[in-house]
Amino acid sequence: MADAATRILQAVRDLAPMINGRGAEIEAARRIPADVLTALSSAGCFRMLVPRSHGGEEIDLLSSIQILETLATADSAVGWTVMIGCETPQLLALLPRHSFDALYAEGPEVIMGGGFAPQGEARVVAGGYRVTGRWGFASGCQHCSWLLGNCVVVEDGRPRPGLVEGMPELRGMLFQAGETEILDTWKVVGLRGTGSHDIAVKDIFVPEERSLDIFSGQSSIPGPLFRFPLLEFSLHIATVAVGIAQGALDEVVKFVGTKKQRLYARAPLVETPLVQYRLGYAETSLRAARALLRSEAERVWHLAVTGEEVEDAALTTRILATDSWVAQTCAAIVDTCYTVGGGPSIYDSSPLQRRLRDIHTLTQHASLSESTLTRNGAVLVGQAVAFGF
Repeated sequence: MADAATRILQAVRDLAPMINGRGAEIEAARRIPADVLTALSSAGCFRMLVPRSHGGEEIDLLSSIQILETLATADSAVGWTVMIGCETPQLLALLPRHSFDALYAEGPEVIMGGGFAPQGEARVVAGGYRVTGRWGFASGCQHCSWLLGNCVVVEDGRPRPGLVEGMPELRGMLFQAGETEILDTWKVVGLRGTGSHDIAVKDIFVPEERSLDIFSGQSSIPGPLFRFPLLEFSLHIATVAVGIAQGALDEVVKFVGTKKQRLYARAPLVETPLVQYRLGYAETSLRAARALLRSEAERVWHLAVTGEEVEDAALTTRILATDSWVAQTCAAIVDTCYTVGGGPSIYDSSPLQRRLRDIHTLTQHASLSESTLTRNGAVLVGQAVAFGF
């Protein structure tokens, strides 16, 4: 790893015990506390993928995966929220270069959140768009300086045709935080600390140069970090799943190590063969999930660095299937840890209970649906695949 990546990784390792100890507080607040955000920012978490040309660290993909896994192991919501925030430059790189430069003119600490689902309408007007919409799952929106909402482009009263036949044109619209309304909707089963509320705007003007094509746009910033941003995003999501599973495994191993003995049991948990088997199987499964994820990340990074040509649809299909499998495997690992934890696991105060809720919230993400594995199977037997919402 480069020196910057090493520094950031060590900084988050140093922060991990403090973050882990504040898990219940983070969940109750339904957001990351300001002092924790400050510490994460000081560590370099929100500038680690910003290009060096704009004051950032521009670390490699594999290093970002290590950092995010470390944070997610400490606390699920912190791992997820930093993931969203640190990916800001890769998404903003889909803007025209002068727009990107303007956003980073005052420094690299730019944080954006928002929604990729096209839940807004952007009416074409002179110089840009009039935008109305409401978007869910805007993780970290309360501390973002910019927010994004994907929209159907409407011209002359009808959706403008997109690049794909039968599909409308979609464009992401960039709003200053003060232009949006944050709706207190994040009352959910897991990942509560991410503050992923709905955001809304009504008939506001967005200039053309503050709009971008999320799924088909070309980066205005050179370098390997900006060649496959959506694939890197999806690999990061699976990384958070690995961190959640590692955190659950750490908790249950610590619990079993206290020589806890269940009611009516003949031996402590630590001496019980079934418990030993379950933990051994869970740990082996976690190593397999992590190894596959990192192997695929290495492949994506190699392609990004070398500039080697690749069939984008096939690569996307493979990576999304990998991420889905990794997340499902991690959910099974957390389920095992929760089961081994027994009765104490059911209480709100139990970290295992929080991890269980967090991982099953994460697996509901649209990019991790079982359809990703179905598409991968279709490719294997020579069938055409299509991507959609």
